[in-house]
Amino acid sequence: METSVSYPVHWEADVVLRDGGIAHIRPITPDDAGRLVSFYEQVSDESKYYRFFAPYPRLSDRDVHRFTHHDYVDRVGLAATVGGEFIATVRYDRLDERGAPATEEGGRAEVAFLVQDAHQGRGVASTLLEHIAAVARERGIRHFDAEVLPANRKMIKVFTDAGYTAHRSFTDGVVRLELDLEPTEASVAVMRAREQRAEARSVQRLLAPRSVAVIGTGRAEGGVGRTVLRNLLDAGFTGTVHAVNPHFGPPPARLEPEGVPACRSVGEIGEPVDLAVLCVPADRVPDAVADCGTHGVQGLLVIASGYAESGPEGRDRQRALVRQARSYGMRVFGPNAFGVLNTAADVRLNASLAPETPAPGRLGLFTQSGAIGIALLSGLHRRGAGLAGVSTFVSAGNRADVSGNDLLQYWHDDPHTDVVLMYLESIGNPRKFTRLARRTAAAKPVVVVKGARHSGSLPPGHTVPISRIPDATVSALFRQAGVIRVGAVTELLDVGLLLAHQPLPAGGRVAILGNSESLGLIAYDVALTAGLRPAPPRDLTTAASPADFHAALTAALADDEVDAVLVTAIPRVGASAARDPAADPDAADDPQLARALLTAAEGAAKPVVVVHLTLDGLAHRLAGDADAGASVRLPAYPAAERAVQALAEAVRYAAWREAAREPGLLPEFEGVDPIDPDAAREDVERLLDAGHDGVGQGVTLDDEAARALLGRYGVEVLTALPASDADAAVDAAGRLGYPVALKATAPHLRHRADLGGVRLDLASEAELRRAYEELTRRLGPAREVLPVVQAMAPRGVDTVVRAAVDPGAGAVLSFGLAGAASELLGDVAHRLVPATDKDAAELIRSIKAAPLLFGWRGSEPTDTDALQDLLLRVSRLVDDLPEVVSLALEPVVVAREGVTVLGATVRLAHPPARSDLGPRALSSL
Repeated sequence: METSVSYPVHWEADVVLRDGGIAHIRPITPDDAGRLVSFYEQVSDESKYYRFFAPYPRLSDRDVHRFTHHDYVDRVGLAATVGGEFIATVRYDRLDERGAPATEEGGRAEVAFLVQDAHQGRGVASTLLEHIAAVARERGIRHFDAEVLPANRKMIKVFTDAGYTAHRSFTDGVVRLELDLEPTEASVAVMRAREQRAEARSVQRLLAPRSVAVIGTGRAEGGVGRTVLRNLLDAGFTGTVHAVNPHFGPPPARLEPEGVPACRSVGEIGEPVDLAVLCVPADRVPDAVADCGTHGVQGLLVIASGYAESGPEGRDRQRALVRQARSYGMRVFGPNAFGVLNTAADVRLNASLAPETPAPGRLGLFTQSGAIGIALLSGLHRRGAGLAGVSTFVSAGNRADVSGNDLLQYWHDDPHTDVVLMYLESIGNPRKFTRLARRTAAAKPVVVVKGARHSGSLPPGHTVPISRIPDATVSALFRQAGVIRVGAVTELLDVGLLLAHQPLPAGGRVAILGNSESLGLIAYDVALTAGLRPAPPRDLTTAASPADFHAALTAALADDEVDAVLVTAIPRVGASAARDPAADPDAADDPQLARALLTAAEGAAKPVVVVHLTLDGLAHRLAGDADAGASVRLPAYPAAERAVQALAEAVRYAAWREAAREPGLLPEFEGVDPIDPDAAREDVERLLDAGHDGVGQGVTLDDEAARALLGRYGVEVLTALPASDADAAVDAAGRLGYPVALKATAPHLRHRADLGGVRLDLASEAELRRAYEELTRRLGPAREVLPVVQAMAPRGVDTVVRAAVDPGAGAVLSFGLAGAASELLGDVAHRLVPATDKDAAELIRSIKAAPLLFGWRGSEPTDTDALQDLLLRVSRLVDDLPEVVSLALEPVVVAREGVTVLGATVRLAHPPARSDLGPRALSSL
């Protein structure tokens, strides 16, 4: 191969196109000569003319050589392929001479595309532009030049719609375009909007197929394939169903008693197939995938197990499955999947092992576990069909391809889904998940149960990087994104059903009423604990009639001081006397009570929840099961704790959603104490070059370098002078001015005032010498304890500010009080970087010890505005300088006026590549 560098494997990527199909993008090699010629022969004369500005019916041998031989630096060609064949190409040729003096604006290259006519309109060129631009930036090219004929409006639109800074001119009958390849806010927004539409479409066409083939349908009753086929038919699937088994007879055979067409292969079906359900053993899956891919199947649902959950060999088998499916342009649910459902009237799909299709409704469910999927569907069934309906359900098993992120893309715009419920055991791309969840949560609730919370407990089959972020931090980041995180599947349904059928509360003021004083008091206590503001319960007494409940609920909903109502109900005195509960399970339930509550709540703009004891019939009536025409549904819970928890989550989500309407601002830091990012970048490059250890471990800055780097962002660290002996300490104090502090800075003593390593308010030389002698006598010689002298800071509250980069989630800003509050009790708040002014204000206020900063018990309030400014400066520094992989300011003294940073630790390293800013691509295998 005639190349100056090795084949760049990292440029390969699987991408989702505008119509939801898959293409593979890779560099072109000399071995592609035959593919290039075949591709060119299928391109129309008009498209060839647009590419070469002249009739160009065929490629010469010289052309083929030029277009397939690249150095992958100055000349690069990429191809989009489906089934191994080219469907489009893009190429750039550097215009400036490599090795010439670098210009301020960077290198330039000419770029040109050619897309097969049958694949035009699928967004292939736009996707190729993203990838070739990323390649160019990697090779030091910052600008693309393109010449396009005016009649080629599609290609002009590809360039102008990309979001890059562009200049357009018209000369000699040709449109000349110049693109600045640096990502802009507009180009990233364009890329993400295209990603959302493409990934949503790729899921939509699998969840609403026009035809389904069940591969591995047994000839005898029973078995996985026959079960899936029967479930499809029983659900009333509106499309066509085909049974596939190589042992069936020749067409036109039919499978009885189902009466569906029975074929030996997908190729015999004779009509397009959108979804193939693979119910064959893992060793037969590759042949089935090839049969599907050859005949244009759009996607696969792989029920078979024996993949990554079974060990390294199975993990390799799983990678091969996805690689093979994507090569044909197909997406994959699974493997080891339980199945998918869609209850829409025009679809009615049950391609799963679930024997019953849930009632149509507004809940979208995603789970990575088949067992949890069964539990969810069973739990919904018990809640009542009128309340617990489902729009779509996906149990993705090992989710080797289609993941929770894909479903978030789909549900964001799905008009049939109002609430998203997810059970996740792993998050393959936390940064992307957080971004998608935040966008979706702004329009509809996203409720998540996160299993496998602890490091090292990743379930078999989930091949994703282990995050270093503690589980408590994950919860905080979920909250920042508007995700409602709950602890159990039961809570998932409790919260989801409330949000699906009740309006969001305007606040936390809760009215409690019912016919049980004890149950009301329990609800009151639980509500206080949950952070709500309950009014004293109103006891209607055990003799209360349905009319009494109706009147009380109506009054509570009309009260301007009430944001939500919690109704408690126990069997009414005398209700079971007239009937035998053993003979009539509903004897204790008064049907009129359900009607009274439903009519009182009808049209209300406030949520109503019901707590009942032993009144299961009441719960089903409130769900609308007895009155399908009822316009309101009330969620009912058998315990006050569950109802209050669901209501508290709704209150918090409503507050987040209201705040999200004004997301806050990223400060510019101009004027007073401006920042200097350019100088800081130069510092980082110099420090990394000088201090990097050569094995990828990075470098921890010394105090002087850390102080200088932080100073570029207006963060001043109080000077600390080394004191190798008592005389050096006295000299340092003379330079700083009394009073001073004496500190031991050895790593094992740092920030350990409890060990006597810090002496404060030393007002004279005598006090300093005495303190120095005591410190070294108690803790060890100066060479071991490393004493320093520092000027005294104003009195205040000691806090800690940290930032760290996680490979998956990105940079995280953390804040807490210094000492036991954060270290022992875990009272630390977290936000993703970059943080807005609202994020910083919430960060300060979200720790439990926050009252200490705001004048607790008569103490003087601290300067939280200055603290907020410090947090924003640290956030901006870490966002601007991804090489700052960890930073700690400890302690940060927050005084009545201003903040003082007494110590700083900064670590630099070359950052991992950020996939969220690069071109669109599916996760690598």
